[in-house]
Amino acid sequence: MGITGICFIPVLLLKTMDTILYFIDLFGTFIFALSGAVIGVKKNYDVFGVFVISLVTAIGGGVIRDICISSTPPVGLITGEYLIGVFLAIIIVSFFQKFILSFQKPSTFFDAIGLGFFAAFGANKTYQYTGSIQLSVILGCASAVGGGVFRDILTGKSPSIFTQDLYASAAIIGSLIELMGATGVIDNRISIWVSILTTTTIRMLAIKYKIKLPSIKNKNM
Repeated sequence: MGITGICFIPVLLLKTMDTILYFIDLFGTFIFALSGAVIGVKKNYDVFGVFVISLVTAIGGGVIRDICISSTPPVGLITGEYLIGVFLAIIIVSFFQKFILSFQKPSTFFDAIGLGFFAAFGANKTYQYTGSIQLSVILGCASAVGGGVFRDILTGKSPSIFTQDLYASAAIIGSLIELMGATGVIDNRISIWVSILTTTTIRMLAIKYKIKLPSIKNKNM
């Protein structure tokens, strides 16, 4: 292999990683859109209501992240693929409603998967823009939980991150794992998948076994 071919390898790997991250972001958006659409249907919202809840859940966290790192306008608001993902999620929930709602807690299931994807992608993107580990952990978590917080508030539910659930904590752990890859501590081609798997697994185990963070007791009650 000549010098030109050797020099081309890092560029090819970089493009491949960028493509993987792009699809991870799209898939996370689609999964969160499913989560929002399921709740909208359960709440008996009209078509517009389901669309709004699905859209906010899908891109809310990413919009917060992009504004904070000055990546404006936020990619979720200007990229057609994200909107297509939201529409696709709504169509799937509409036509396969009986199957999807047959899961014990479908919105929670989709939410756990989306949490893993967005924590990893959010931490990675923030680090690439800022080089700050602290900010990358914060915005990796915000990317993962932001849409869910907006969804819960709009549907009259107490946000999961405030109810002792291992939700934001799982996203923080996932963000830290991805940053180990972004900073070269471990292979970044592996870290993204380990991050997604770890975050999703922690969240799913917390749901299954009702694992919660301790609360501070109100002594006046």
